[in-house]
Amino acid sequence: MQEPVGDKSVEPGARFGPGGRALLAACKYVAIAGGLAFVGIVAMSIVSITGRKLFSWPVPGDVEVLQMCAAAASSCFFAYCHMVNGDVKVDFFTHNLSVSTVAAMDGFGSLLVGLFGAVLAWRTAAGALGVQAAGETSAILGWPVWIPMALMVPGFALLGAAGFYMLGVHVRAIVAARARVAR
Repeated sequence: MQEPVGDKSVEPGARFGPGGRALLAACKYVAIAGGLAFVGIVAMSIVSITGRKLFSWPVPGDVEVLQMCAAAASSCFFAYCHMVNGDVKVDFFTHNLSVSTVAAMDGFGSLLVGLFGAVLAWRTAAGALGVQAAGETSAILGWPVWIPMALMVPGFALLGAAGFYMLGVHVRAIVAARARVAR
């Protein structure tokens, strides 16, 4: 589906207030950190695969490291994606609806994203504390499993904050659209 041309020329966050721009910057830096973590994972995998094939010397526990780091790193991208409207949307049924109706639907979606992010942050933190109390470690390296679980919590908390902020953006869009129609 095609996005309106006007949205592509507007820089992400241009319609945000100071708090929204700060939230967008935090989301962006967390996403960059997640991307750098994935670059590190890829480099480690290349070293391990090359070492295994050429010298019979892989990186010990490479799969464990990959799993733990990828889980934490992937939680870093969701909030930025939502803040810049990068979510997957199917506008086939909504392209003929009014601006305020589409904004209301997007606002409801953002509310769900905010709730989902908050619940994920809460339950992931609770799970990390439970795993820490149990003293669970990885099989090969013996690393504490709670640490990568705990590293997912900020990304999910940021997703919740982004969802709730975008709900406010959509509510303001509804109010502005109705004010234009009333004139």
